[in-house]
Amino acid sequence: MPRLIGAVQAAVSATQAETITTFNSSGTLTTQPRTTEITYLVVAGGGAGGDTGGGGGAGGFRTSVPGATSGGGASAESAIPVSGGTGYPVTVGAGSAEVNRGVYGTGSPSVLGTPTPITSAGGGGGGHRFSYVVGGSPHGQPGGCGGGHGSNDPLVPEGTDGTSGQGFGGGAKDATTNSGPGGGGAGAAGSTAFTPGPGVTGSGGAGGNGVASSITGSSVTYAGGGGGGSSPRNSVASGGSGGGGNGAAGIGGTAAVAGTVNRGGGGGGGANDGNPAGAAGGSGIVVTKEAAVSYIDGTSGCWDLRQVYRQVKGGAWTS
Repeated sequence: MPRLIGAVQAAVSATQAETITTFNSSGTLTTQPRTTEITYLVVAGGGAGGDTGGGGGAGGFRTSVPGATSGGGASAESAIPVSGGTGYPVTVGAGSAEVNRGVYGTGSPSVLGTPTPITSAGGGGGGHRFSYVVGGSPHGQPGGCGGGHGSNDPLVPEGTDGTSGQGFGGGAKDATTNSGPGGGGAGAAGSTAFTPGPGVTGSGGAGGNGVASSITGSSVTYAGGGGGGSSPRNSVASGGSGGGGNGAAGIGGTAAVAGTVNRGGGGGGGANDGNPAGAAGGSGIVVTKEAAVSYIDGTSGCWDLRQVYRQVKGGAWTS
């Protein structure tokens, strides 16, 4: 048998490490050279609370982490195919600014601009109590998570809608109180304002809770809805877990609290008698994960024909 005498080429095992990239503001995701798909978390900006009204809805929450839960009780989505060494635009949605006797405060969407773009809708703005406000309405707005209705004027018994696969809706109105319901969260709907009985001043409804994600390696809860304003009762409606801001309290109470930055939380609703402004929503976030990839760099014991020719000519190819 002929045999090849000479150095043996050794195979080299190599690994492209797992890569987690967090975007707290807009930018570009550049994938690693051997990446073929990514998992993601995309949370939009939260809506503002209403003027003397309902809590703001949280930003939409979408994820493809296996075994995790997307907003609205949906299952995790599929990973996205991508090309290695390629740049993809990322937009992190802003939370709505504070609202005071003005237009709605709906949050901005977040977008992962891969070949199949992943878009989470901005949180819906909370409704205003006073329907005559220019550009305003007592109705909470739909969004990734729906904003809570304004209070008292007029009665709209049903709550608002969230976006399927992203979040829940805001709480319903109660005509017997001037307090506002909570905004929807990714994990639960906002609560209706609490009224102890006919003619008794009530309290704002709590914001809906968000959803936890461990894509970064630590469990963090995102996309909680804002609490509704309590008018004129001096009580505070809590924002939902995951960055939802507390609602304002009435006479002698505190102002509404903004949604948490980079959590997509909804802002708290304003209250009558001193704290009417609806607080701002929190900005969103985008996180991507590229799995580790093992590969062989080079091949073992392989020679090209030129090398074989040199070995034969030099007498190293023998039988």
